[in-house]
Amino acid sequence: MLNLKKINSKAKAEINTGFGTNASSYGGRFVNKRGNANVRKTGIGFFESISWYHTMLNIPRWKFLVIVILFYFLVNSAFAFIYYTIGVEHLRGVELGSTLDQFGEAFFFSIQTFTTVGYGHISPNGFLTSFTAAVEALFGLLSFAIATGLFYGRFSKPRAHILFSENALIVPYNEGTALMLRLTPFKNTNLTDAEAKLTLGLSIEEKGKAVNKFYNLDLEIAKVNLLTLSWTLVHNITESSPLFNLKADDYKNMQGEIIVFLRVFDDMFSTQVVKRASYTFDEIVYGAKFNPMFTKSEDSRRTILHIDRLNDFERLTIE
Repeated sequence: MLNLKKINSKAKAEINTGFGTNASSYGGRFVNKRGNANVRKTGIGFFESISWYHTMLNIPRWKFLVIVILFYFLVNSAFAFIYYTIGVEHLRGVELGSTLDQFGEAFFFSIQTFTTVGYGHISPNGFLTSFTAAVEALFGLLSFAIATGLFYGRFSKPRAHILFSENALIVPYNEGTALMLRLTPFKNTNLTDAEAKLTLGLSIEEKGKAVNKFYNLDLEIAKVNLLTLSWTLVHNITESSPLFNLKADDYKNMQGEIIVFLRVFDDMFSTQVVKRASYTFDEIVYGAKFNPMFTKSEDSRRTILHIDRLNDFERLTIE
């Protein structure tokens, strides 16, 4: 735990960050690497605490596809079991055979009904099978409407296609040091009016009590008109910076976190998109600098942005 005396007295703590000040009630980092608040909510029912729409829009693509396919097969298996329980002899056109063959016929009839394909080879015969088929057809229409909406929502949702470097660096700078981290767009999007903000969160000892303190870290360039190449955010560690008195051992032994807020305008969607990132102090490299990640092409007619060099840095010595 860092003593308050280590913090530059000229640095003024912020009180409107949205994070609590009681460090003993906090576990882990404030913001996880994906940019979400590192908070788990309890005291409410699971289904009340989940927005299924937001969840289905935000989960990874492979999970979304697995859920859709699994739902498709489970629903059809359930209806196939109902048809089989009623009796496959009530499905006109079914060829009676082994139990597995009969269930298979019921399963594929369920798929044809659920998707409203209706080949006509098999048709319901009797009230129960006809009623079940009618319910399944309605359920299938509603399910495909929801799935289509989710597919469109995921496809059309504005996203900030921006990558952050894995590490932040403490770099020799202007006869002193500076905190630097790097970001870059990685899709063929047009991002303008980019604005960044850095907040330093520290767990420190104040009057014998562990508290969280938050400080705004001024950036040399906080706004850029066009975000087409890499952008290195630079906080010059001057006498007014809360990092001014910190040395390499302090970054290793204290609990601290750099929270990054980035807002850009996507002219394709004509809306602002937001991206967040976080660096704990064990993800800050003391004494290093980033290597260049864009060069001119061989014919000198274009600029080549090397996304795979985003995390490249070299070690330096800070006196």
